Amino acid sequence: MNEQRHNKLKTLLQAVPPGFLVDSRWLSTRELRRSSIHDYARRGWLQHVAHGLYRRPLQHPDQEPLDWQVLVLSLQRVMGYSVHVGGMTALQQRGYAHYLRLGGQEPVYLYGERIPAWVSRVPANARFTLRPLKLFGGLTLGVDDEQSTDQQPAAGPASGPWWQWPLRASSPERAILEALDELPERASFHTLDVTFESLTTLRPRKLTALLAACTSVKVKRLFFVFADRHDHAWRKHVHRDAINLGKGDRSLVKGGKLHPRYRITVPPEYAAPRAEATRGP
Repeated sequence: MNEQRHNKLKTLLQAVPPGFLVDSRWLSTRELRRSSIHDYARRGWLQHVAHGLYRRPLQHPDQEPLDWQVLVLSLQRVMGYSVHVGGMTALQQRGYAHYLRLGGQEPVYLYGERIPAWVSRVPANARFTLRPLKLFGGLTLGVDDEQSTDQQPAAGPASGPWWQWPLRASSPERAILEALDELPERASFHTLDVTFESLTTLRPRKLTALLAACTSVKVKRLFFVFADRHDHAWRKHVHRDAINLGKGDRSLVKGGKLHPRYRITVPPEYAAPRAEATRGP
């Protein structure tokens, strides 16, 4: 191997931690020819995973299955895709959502405008549900670099094992709005109700900013339906009059009941009015 190819390989190995993924698009930005990539795979420095997708092999021979968090971290921290974990997945990562689907694999919700197509095909220990950023008009307001509750702080993506790297994920305030957007076809009212019950420490200022940026009248009305239902301490600091909830009635659930205050059809048990004194502004 000549010196130039050796230096490119050294740079590649420094940029890609063991077990992480890179795709052909990223490799091309490193000015690596297809012949060089094939040579690296043949020599064991890269492992072919799928069409146009490679993994740097783990250092131990008993390689574990591809963890979905490693895939997402590869997108975020190595390849530079602007994607984040959101919705119910982000809430689960932060310890808020404990109600898991029975009899099936829980989806991982991934948000971004440029998510590579191979994400939905790669063999990982989860199935990905891809979503665009249109719920907030393309804004990444409320997307943070935070760890899940069982992770330890890390100095950054260049140090420590991968499970200490922070995932870029929606804050709880953004994630609950993303999760509400899945109602009623891809999520249940019961699941969102149980999740909402645990959201006792949301930040009203951030909530207000996100509600103002939210483009879905359905999501905003449903948010207040659940917020009034659970009446957490932060509710009185989120003023519905400052949020555009649209006009007219909205039909959401077939055979449901029209909520008397927020004018959207929901299952009958979620349409029961509460005393004005307990609802906040």
